[in-house]
Amino acid sequence: MSRIQFGWMVPMESQILLRHDFMDTVQQGLDIIVGNFDTVWLPDHLQFGERPFLESWTTLTYLAAFQPTLRYGHLVLCQLFRNPALLAKMAATLQYMSQGHFILGMGSGWNEDECKAYNIPFPSPGQRVDELEDTLRIIKALWREDNVTMEGHYHRVSHAFCQPKPDPLPPIMVAAMQPRMMRLTASYADWWNIGVQDLTQAREMVEALEQACYAVGRNPATLRRTAIISCCCALTEQKLKALMAKQTGHGSLRPVFIGTPERVVEQLLPLVELGFDYFIISAAGFPDFTTLEMMTYEVLPALNARVDLY
Repeated sequence: MSRIQFGWMVPMESQILLRHDFMDTVQQGLDIIVGNFDTVWLPDHLQFGERPFLESWTTLTYLAAFQPTLRYGHLVLCQLFRNPALLAKMAATLQYMSQGHFILGMGSGWNEDECKAYNIPFPSPGQRVDELEDTLRIIKALWREDNVTMEGHYHRVSHAFCQPKPDPLPPIMVAAMQPRMMRLTASYADWWNIGVQDLTQAREMVEALEQACYAVGRNPATLRRTAIISCCCALTEQKLKALMAKQTGHGSLRPVFIGTPERVVEQLLPLVELGFDYFIISAAGFPDFTTLEMMTYEVLPALNARVDLY
């Protein structure tokens, strides 16, 4: 069985701290995970009500230069926000500048409120999936070919070039839970991502993904399974309660995997048995790094020690 890898989902709501303190605190988080976690991940949103929220591409490119030994990706880019050919060029450029440390995470888009606020069209769910398929086809073509002309349902390119080509090609990760998105993932993605709330849901999603792969003639084992998991981890019950209390009021993911390091390892093992080998951690308590430290120094090595026994 492959080694388990972790990535860190960086909190993007900058009102938690003043700007200087926020950057210092993110640097502390990067210092904790470097050499242990594999990646840094950022959500791609424009607004949530009136709360300050950082733009993801700008933030990611800054952090990639800030700590260049890690890999970086978005969880996930909203395909509604950017022209597909321009996105292909942006990704190729970042892959070039970061020396191959970029992962392209994509989704169809779901937050109608922010689209209305920024005057971005928000079509039906079916059209959003069709647009994402156009986007993935155009990106893949521009990364591999020159003089690309392609006519999709909603997007097109004509005699388009993308130089320099990304080398190596970034993995493409698609977040998918519904049937059409599952089939699109099976057809175009290297990695699959879901947010895990419980084991029953995860098992159902894995079964649906495998069926989607069989439907398009793909071996499910060739599609990497990744999950974003919200965690609260500490050595004592008192500390756990204090960390959980910090989750109220600033929109962070509510922790689902909660407990001591030993308990969190036991909670994650069933997901490993379902084939998940990459976990993106939303760590409770920011700017308190107890959870992130426990996941880095206790949970990850213990989880891999258990996996090695399989």
